[in-house]
This record gives sequence, C-alpha cells and structure tokens, in this order.
Amino acid sequence: MTITLYFLRHGQTECSRSHAFCGAIDSELTPEGVEMANAFAAAYSSIPWQAVYSSPMQRTLSTAKPLCTAIGIQPEQRNGLKEIHYGEWEGKTPELINQEYHDDYIRWSADPAWYAPTGGEMAISIASRSMQVIEEIKHLYKSGNILVVTHKATIRIILCSLLGIDVGRFRYRLGCPVGSVSIVEFTEHGPILQTLADRTHLDARLRNLPGS
Repeated sequence: MTITLYFLRHGQTECSRSHAFCGAIDSELTPEGVEMANAFAAAYSSIPWQAVYSSPMQRTLSTAKPLCTAIGIQPEQRNGLKEIHYGEWEGKTPELINQEYHDDYIRWSADPAWYAPTGGEMAISIASRSMQVIEEIKHLYKSGNILVVTHKATIRIILCSLLGIDVGRFRYRLGCPVGSVSIVEFTEHGPILQTLADRTHLDARLRNLPGS
C-alpha cells in the first residue's frame, strides 16, 4: 500500500506571464490560468482522490477549485506550501533585479539554499516548512492519491528534498511550468518520481503561452 502525491503548479498569472518574481504577492489567475485549472479538473477528476492540499494563495486555491468542486472535496490550506518570499524582489523581473540588487542576485543565483533574495527566504527554509506538510500527509494517509497544489519554487524544492538532490540546485535541475503536474509515489524503497512537469492535459495553445 502506497500513497501517490500529485504536485500541481498553479495556472498562469500576470507575473508568470512576464517572468516576474511572485512569492508573497497574492496574484490571481489570468483567464488562461483559469482554463488551465479547468483542463486539469477535466483530465483528473476520475482519479479517486483521498485529499487535496493547497497553498492559501488565490492563484493556488483558484487552480484547485475546479477539481475540488467536481469531486466534492474542500482543500486543506497549509502555509507551509506557500511560495518563497522574494522580499524586495517581488514583482520585478530577473533583469531588473540583476541591475538593482546585483551582488545579492549573484549570490542567490549561485546558492539559493543558503542565500535569500534581498529581504526574502532561503530555500532551506521553504524545504523545512513544506516538508512538514508532506510528513503530515504521510502520517494521515497510508495509501491513495493526494493532490498538492502549490508553486514553482516550492514544488522544485520539495522534489529535491524527496529525491536527494541538493536543494541549492532546485532552479537548475527540475522544470516546473505553469499548470504542470509532477507525480511522486512512495514505495517501500522510498519516493520515486514517476512524472515530471507533465502538461498533456493542456491543449497546445495553453502549453505554448509565453511566460514561466
């Protein structure tokens, strides 16, 4: 008996479309982001779900909503699933940040595990709080499918933590575009990554939208 976690990144937002950093900004989905959420629900509502966990941000709750409505489950909101707080970089593009906070940006780019965005969070902090949620899920559920709706960096940090990848490499080892699903099965030998950043539930138009 195993549990399988489905990590769903929220749909498109204005920040993801413009490549701007968005952690604490409580952005909403674009109309295309809503389409992504509906497409996920249409493709995955037939799976027998045990529970849905979500970051409490608008973009994640709105992404979870179509599936939760279809299957009659309320999402369990957890602060541990929030995105990295980008501090003074919130809402700014990497190009602008490199100009305004060059030294901090270089240090963070080299090792985001131990260097934070200016006034923000280190990746090890996100790993600590997000893995507490994963451990809670593993304690409560011994088998079945659990959906975890969260954010780009948070998903990649969780996957690194589960798979034994240096958390400081989360930005450079794993892809996680908007609306994508990554699947981890917990076996007697530990967590196995079954699927990474799948977007086959989205049509070509949604898959090819600009942004991150």
